[in-house]
Amino acid sequence: MKLTILGGGGFRVPLVYGALLGDRGEGRVTEVVLHDLDAGRLSAVTRVLAEQAAQVADAPQVTATTDLDEALRGADFVFSAIRVGGLEGRANDERVALAEGVLGQETVGAGGIAYGLRTVPVAVDIARRVARLAPDAWVINFTNPAGLVTEAMSRHLGDRVIGICDSPVGLGRRIAQVLGGNPKEAWIDYVGLNHLGWVRGLHIAGRDELPRLLADPDLLGSFEEGKLFGVDWLQSLGAIPNEYLHYYYFNREAVRAYQQAEKTRGAFLRDQQARFYEEMRAPDAHALSAWDRTRAEREATYMAENRESAGAGERDADDLSGGYEKVALALMRAIARDERTTLILNVRNRTTLSVLDTEAVIEVPCLVDANGAHPVSVAPLPDHATGLVCAVKAVEREVLAAAESGSRTTAVKAFALHPLVDSVNVARRLVEGYTSVHPGLAYLK
Repeated sequence: MKLTILGGGGFRVPLVYGALLGDRGEGRVTEVVLHDLDAGRLSAVTRVLAEQAAQVADAPQVTATTDLDEALRGADFVFSAIRVGGLEGRANDERVALAEGVLGQETVGAGGIAYGLRTVPVAVDIARRVARLAPDAWVINFTNPAGLVTEAMSRHLGDRVIGICDSPVGLGRRIAQVLGGNPKEAWIDYVGLNHLGWVRGLHIAGRDELPRLLADPDLLGSFEEGKLFGVDWLQSLGAIPNEYLHYYYFNREAVRAYQQAEKTRGAFLRDQQARFYEEMRAPDAHALSAWDRTRAEREATYMAENRESAGAGERDADDLSGGYEKVALALMRAIARDERTTLILNVRNRTTLSVLDTEAVIEVPCLVDANGAHPVSVAPLPDHATGLVCAVKAVEREVLAAAESGSRTTAVKAFALHPLVDSVNVARRLVEGYTSVHPGLAYLK
């Protein structure tokens, strides 16, 4: 089976390959094609993968190419993890937004809109090429903003594109472990959009154990989200929000923390990864150890500003291992082998949430089999969550409309309607600022 990884020179590709190395089942991935526009990054990651595979019998064969059509032909699965504009683009997203006093995070608020505006046209082109060159392939999208990009691609690929994220998986795992349950056996009642969802129940052996967690302040305050949001707020909500909702519930504190930080997250990762790729230019460098060292630092500093503003302390060791690669592998196995499983995924709504139309991409538990991912029925969201979900989905739709039409006016509307942008004038200045630093937004007229 052939897996094509778009963004194959990306820093986290070895996580995916590492997961593939542990899969020994029938119908496993035997060929991996890395595609990237940067040949130097491709070379560096290929070296890391070669060291990973050195002691593994029958490791998947790895090839690399800068030719997108060549990479796509004959693919069974296409894993999309591109970053349009690179980490320099992310750093600019943050800088422009923070100068206006609003959040510049890569998927939430102004930064997420800017990232979406320059990513959607590229993702749509990829979707069209997949439909033409690999019509039977399944596309697994991890490109951020994941829900928005998945919805853009679904207009050309239908249900054959599925978005993944590791945030809900990590959240469910933490809750199950705190409750003394096995995360693999727990049913997680999670619903929302990507980076905008809530756990409303966690069932172990058929019993919802979340009320027990919410009623115990010590237990509730013992894990990441309890520390991040505070026990009182979680008890008020009666649910456990995705960590990204910290940007909404504590927006003023988050913006202040980012403004006061020595470097924004994007600037930190840009400089950190630049050192790694520069180190890989030396032919005698130990690629895997350099990658491991860099990854450990990356994971330990994840959402550091939010945790500092909340007084949440350092991340627990169990939360430093990522997880999206495990979701991707489980998804591929379920489809390729008809190994039925349940995963929290980004898929078209159909009739799952009545407040959204059928084509809206949402993030919910899905039953996965050889025919793809099928969202399960869920209870309606409470009003406060419905309001946020509908508002952010409306913004996503304006981003898609702006990307399709090239309308600068529609782009301003997308920024202005977001709950975390507090003025139409700020929205206008954001569009001015972003178009001045991003060549990829030159299409907005």
